[in-house]
Amino acid sequence: MDKWFKSKWFVRALSLAFAISLYIFVSVEENPAQEDLRFFGSSTETETLTDVPVDIKVDDDNYVVSGVPETINATLEGSKSALTKAVRQRNFTVFVDLRGLGEGEHTVDIEYENVPSDLTIYIEPKTIDVTVEERASQEFSVSVDYLNEDKLPDGYELGDVSVDPGTVTVTSSKTVIEQIAIVKVFIDVGGIDQAITNREVPVNVYDSQGNELRVNVEPENVKVSVDVDNPSKTVPLSVETTGDLPEGLEMDNLSTDTNEVTIYAKKAILADIDTIKTEPIDLSKVEESGTMEVKMDLPDGVKVSGGSKVNVKVDLNETKLIEDISIDTENLPSDQSLTIIEPETGTAAVQVSGTQQSLADLTKSDFEIVVDADGLEEGEHVLPVSIRGPENVTYTSELTEVTVEISESEA
Repeated sequence: MDKWFKSKWFVRALSLAFAISLYIFVSVEENPAQEDLRFFGSSTETETLTDVPVDIKVDDDNYVVSGVPETINATLEGSKSALTKAVRQRNFTVFVDLRGLGEGEHTVDIEYENVPSDLTIYIEPKTIDVTVEERASQEFSVSVDYLNEDKLPDGYELGDVSVDPGTVTVTSSKTVIEQIAIVKVFIDVGGIDQAITNREVPVNVYDSQGNELRVNVEPENVKVSVDVDNPSKTVPLSVETTGDLPEGLEMDNLSTDTNEVTIYAKKAILADIDTIKTEPIDLSKVEESGTMEVKMDLPDGVKVSGGSKVNVKVDLNETKLIEDISIDTENLPSDQSLTIIEPETGTAAVQVSGTQQSLADLTKSDFEIVVDADGLEEGEHVLPVSIRGPENVTYTSELTEVTVEISESEA
């Protein structure tokens, strides 16, 4: 022992131990309420778990229960290692035990089991009020409610719908069963352009106020099929115009590359459509023949195959007045002479219509205006005129007859 006290290392170790002990003593005296002060051993921690499911132990064959929350919050307390393991594994369960309770309202404890012995659990709430009622079941037909039906593509509409199975069995208390107003599924049809086949969707149960009821449904999901129709109709296409052609032009032909179009719309819309018109063509702006692209004037909710534009071919005729064409005579005997009395000028004008190209080089030499003097006696006569000209144009004259005088020709 004397050797220890004489050793400088023993003295140093003893001094260190004394200093540590003194520190702990002072700290405890100054912080008597500090519960987490530890020097040796491990600290205590807590972990709160939310949405812990609550199991129900009850005679399911004969009773149903209301008032039990789906989940509760549970706080675990213990060492960090024990907490980490418990949170990870979640082997404990939280439940209410209603076995042995009859119909009516009851206040029961929320219990737990399989909590590790080195952990403490705190449950909130600790007790709940529940109602135990006699179990009842009833079959209900399943209806279909469409979502986003207004977002169907133009021209599309929903056809026949089928639900498999068409009925489901709903189980709950008699009170809840009596509250059921509708059993339905929801189908989102926004933007669809083809049929829905065997889409599996959950069944929902509601009361008359639209509140969803918590009940057991068998089966929980059903398969829904919906036909999607795109009704069509073939109708004539009409080209519409407004205004008048510029002076000197007339319409020869106005045509499209198709005389009819196939339109798509809901049946109710198609029933009122007998023809599709183009947007009006302003003729005052048309100065030459050609082809133009024109939009169809489609009613709301109507689509057309191949696009909503059509090519319109415009064939124009230009008019041209050719004047001072001499009036000639044919079949006049050699012993007679003919004098034109009316018109005094012995000439006439011809109004010619044709394409701009066909009229470009026409002159009065391309036309003949003649009267036939065959078999006429001497004297004054009113004779019809004949006009001859190129075949690729049309022509008329305001002069339809002339007054002539036949006399004996001087030798």
